[in-house]
Amino acid sequence: MKVILVVLALICLPSLGFSQYEENDWKERDTWMALNTIFNAIGIEEGDYVADIGCHEGYLSVRLSKQIGESGKVFAVDLRTDRLETLNEIVKDRGLDNITTIVGDYDNPNLPRGLLDTVIIMDTYHEMEDYRSILGHVKKALKPGGQIVIIEKLKSRIIGKSRQEQTNAHSLSTKYVKQELRSSGFILRYENNNLGHWENDPDKIIWMLVAHKQN
Repeated sequence: MKVILVVLALICLPSLGFSQYEENDWKERDTWMALNTIFNAIGIEEGDYVADIGCHEGYLSVRLSKQIGESGKVFAVDLRTDRLETLNEIVKDRGLDNITTIVGDYDNPNLPRGLLDTVIIMDTYHEMEDYRSILGHVKKALKPGGQIVIIEKLKSRIIGKSRQEQTNAHSLSTKYVKQELRSSGFILRYENNNLGHWENDPDKIIWMLVAHKQN
């Protein structure tokens, strides 16, 4: 019996690091994720069409659905179908008819063209090796004057390091992202380098950039 319990514990260990993405931990995440500040800075309105790239099980997508109302639409994008299946169950259980899930590719989020008011990439941009291609696809998906929002965490131990060193640590600074946004045809309109601490860890500062599509 002890052997069985140990084996079960080892099987469960890999999932512990991702608890902030599971629905039963969303209320705890609300305590450190400054959503009101984020939504006010973005200017989310009823009827908006918004994409959530790297949606995981839908923490942000579900909250966006309340902001944009029945006349709006949330396009929830993730590479993993298991995450999207979980989100689809949440959508069905809560009757959230304004959320549509999309299976993304590594270099393309597969968003509808020219339809979106806002595209949000939260804690995912640092994972994107083909970020230039993705930014190009995001630009095509936005309406004229549409905006991209990138939210990341910067770990104190990698401040001043190279881009590769930062992404290896699952982190990234605004320095690199601002350059990449400009080179992809976006105009920065808002920056916040102190949105609190990711998972209440003082070594992980949350930052946010908002940039408009250059027409």
